[in-house]
Amino acid sequence: MATGFAYDPKFTEHDTGIGHPERPERVIATMAHLKKLPWTGQLANITPRPADPQWLESIHSYNYVRRAAAACTSGLPYLDSMDVAISPRSYEVAQLATGAALALADSVMTGEIQNGFALVRPPGHHAENDAALGFCLFNNVAILARYLQKQYGLDKIAIVDWDVHHGNGTQHAFESDPSVLYISTHQYPFYPGTGAASEQGEGRGKGSVINCPMPAGATDSAYERAFAERIIPGLDDFAPEAILISAGFDAHADDPLAEIQLSTEAFSWMSRQILEVADRHSQGRVISLLEGGYNLSRIGECVATHLDELRRAADPE
Repeated sequence: MATGFAYDPKFTEHDTGIGHPERPERVIATMAHLKKLPWTGQLANITPRPADPQWLESIHSYNYVRRAAAACTSGLPYLDSMDVAISPRSYEVAQLATGAALALADSVMTGEIQNGFALVRPPGHHAENDAALGFCLFNNVAILARYLQKQYGLDKIAIVDWDVHHGNGTQHAFESDPSVLYISTHQYPFYPGTGAASEQGEGRGKGSVINCPMPAGATDSAYERAFAERIIPGLDDFAPEAILISAGFDAHADDPLAEIQLSTEAFSWMSRQILEVADRHSQGRVISLLEGGYNLSRIGECVATHLDELRRAADPE
């Protein structure tokens, strides 16, 4: 089987202004790097479509979705916080980013592809039920998890978030829900201030959150320990029917927004660990979405090494 790749040039039309780190050049640089690699022709191109508002509202409030649309179309410079810069096309682009994830899900669940990656912007994991935060408008991965449950009847979904920032929005969406396991590695203490190891879920969801906070300067070995001691055992105990990845590449040593010191190879290694769990429990179903990653000379390399692992798992030689 093939690995799906979802991208649309319209993702560059979310204009965040001069000097903003979450800029169109992130996906432009990534596409330029991917086009140089001979194996990218083997990927199955999946065409994104705008997500229906009903799916946005599976995670976000009705009022927030409409408020986001109105803010963008009216030309406001930002939504809720000054780090969420917006432009007149931002709502439509964010709707398309979420839709790219749902299109991958359709292709995975119908057997067209084994796994997939969506090169999208804006990112999503900071977006809360009723607020934009941290460059994010809609929580793409959280909406995807609900889509798989409601559209395809999957019971147990795992989300692994290796972005350098904690995915507060994703955790808050599911922390009382035992059907979704949220796992995060992130620099701590750091933006947005959530993600302590003591945050393990609430009520019926107690135990459904596994936070692995990392100190500034943490290297590959610290992540390897977290995977061996907490992440892989947690995934095996949960036995998910699909695994979603919030694939931020800003934990790379050369990223300008944080202080974790991962190598490019670390993203390849983490990908392999998750794919092995998916083989055991999830029929190989892995869907990965771009979150952070702000070094233009590194993001393409990191995406490529991650995609290459997905490709090898989908079609082993």
